[in-house]
Amino acid sequence: MTSERKFVMENIRRYLLKEYLMEETKRAGFGGLDIQRTPMGTRVTLTIERPGLVIGRKGGSIKSLEKSVEEEFSFDNPKIEVQEVGNPNLNAQIMAEKLASALERGWHFRRAGHSTVRRIMDAGAKGCQVVISGKLTGQRHRTEKFKEGHIKFCGEPAIQWMEEGFAVAKRKLGIIGVKVQIMNPNAKLPDDIEIESVEVPQEEEEPKEALEVEEKAKILKKEAKKPEKEVKIDDKLEKKLKKEKQKHKLPEEELEESEEKEDKGEESSAKSEDSNSVKDKKEDESEKRK
Repeated sequence: MTSERKFVMENIRRYLLKEYLMEETKRAGFGGLDIQRTPMGTRVTLTIERPGLVIGRKGGSIKSLEKSVEEEFSFDNPKIEVQEVGNPNLNAQIMAEKLASALERGWHFRRAGHSTVRRIMDAGAKGCQVVISGKLTGQRHRTEKFKEGHIKFCGEPAIQWMEEGFAVAKRKLGIIGVKVQIMNPNAKLPDDIEIESVEVPQEEEEPKEALEVEEKAKILKKEAKKPEKEVKIDDKLEKKLKKEKQKHKLPEEELEESEEKEDKGEESSAKSEDSNSVKDKKEDESEKRK
């Protein structure tokens, strides 16, 4: 047997083992399978939603599974390990089986598809796609897709971060195929960019009170430098204002003005008398000298 045939036969055997274990652990919620060859034999790791149903009392059901795997699939000394699923709503195989069972129970395909997508996205997935194909409502086959979030169809991101699950729903009209694809919440895509913040050395900050005092001093200096604008009034406006003031004068204001005039007249008469007395004194002195 050539090496190519060996690889093909090994992959077929592993796929048949996966189908067998999926059928055996259907009630417990089959979530995935990993097969590794070791020097001690073959290690089979099962991902299960309810591991208690697979292990059984004192590990009796696991031992029977190991015997059947060794006899039917001729694996050398198989050892089965069971791991519990962290979040079943983010496991594509478990969600595909749940959707298939809902269709078998009579759910409408649109209601089942939308509810599955909502549950997956609420669990924190970056994106998901549900594909239901078969005789959905009549005798004619068709395909319905339900999408939400970010999905990758090809390339390395699709291989690395997209998880796929497949299940079959058996109905009266025929078999309906269900495929669920989920993008891992921890997926790092090539277009995801993180900008690092650079720390700038901070100068010593002056107290706020000192800054406010400086700002006020600057504003006062600017106001002091500004020249005061003189208000210019035309001669005509001045005359009109005087006339209006005279019209609307009160008697008290008139008395005050008359008193001011009398005071001014007395001051002027006193000054004239003083000047006359000074003149007389000068004339007397000049006569005495003669």
